[in-house]
Amino acid sequence: MVRKYQLYLIEDEFAAHYFGRERMFFQLFQEYEASNGELKQITKKQIAYITKHLQILKIHQLIQKQLGKIRGFKSEHGTYTIELSGKLSTATLEVHENRVLIEANGSYEAETAFFEVLRKCESSFLAVDLENERFGWLKPIKERKFV
Repeated sequence: MVRKYQLYLIEDEFAAHYFGRERMFFQLFQEYEASNGELKQITKKQIAYITKHLQILKIHQLIQKQLGKIRGFKSEHGTYTIELSGKLSTATLEVHENRVLIEANGSYEAETAFFEVLRKCESSFLAVDLENERFGWLKPIKERKFV
């Protein structure tokens, strides 16, 4: 089964406010994918408002630095591929202006390697798997304790 993740960097203020209610983000991304016309334009603006632009160069540098020496890691035209455990776990990653796309197959080992790097890069990455209705933070946000 192929897993496809879209990773968005959520603005800190929204990430903190909607902690524990991540389904609302998921539903927004789901609505965007399913809509067209005026509704698609509205949801696109909403997504632009709650997400941060990615620091593309920083992400590329971090991936190269953290994974570049791993056997099974390849980089071609800005797309990264990891094949681990004799192709039992594969994942590709592409960095776009407003999201990171990861496609994975087999065991979770290869995609986890990408997730770990991205987790170190930024604190508010939200991963969304629309096909399997799965979503979550790469780095769980700690609830703020107000005394």
